[in-house]
Amino acid sequence: MSLYPLIHFYDETIEPLFNAPPLLEKSPSCPNGFTWRNDTYQISEMLAEWHDFRRRGRMANNMQPAHAQVASQRGSLNVGRFYFRVQVTSGQVFDIYYDRSIASVDDRKGHWFLLGERANTSLLF
Repeated sequence: MSLYPLIHFYDETIEPLFNAPPLLEKSPSCPNGFTWRNDTYQISEMLAEWHDFRRRGRMANNMQPAHAQVASQRGSLNVGRFYFRVQVTSGQVFDIYYDRSIASVDDRKGHWFLLGERANTSLLF
């Protein structure tokens, strides 16, 4: 059993809040908070961080296998997700991520998402 089992799956967009903008827009650090469904959540602690540079959708087959394997380790242009498991000041635990893929030629910045809420089992003890 995971220390923080998933209790709600959302995969909805959020607006990240940073005290100072990230130095690298496409490789951001954990935000200081986020706005979701018109509520603001302040992050009190980052519990975990991981990356996923797998190519998805139509991008999955546009590279030779040897190059795709290297890209899955270190990323490539507009491909990849940066995940953060965070605890907010209310005690809730969320998984959020930044997807750096472009949505269109007019929207190249990537987007932030709230993946889901996890049970905070540390509050049970």
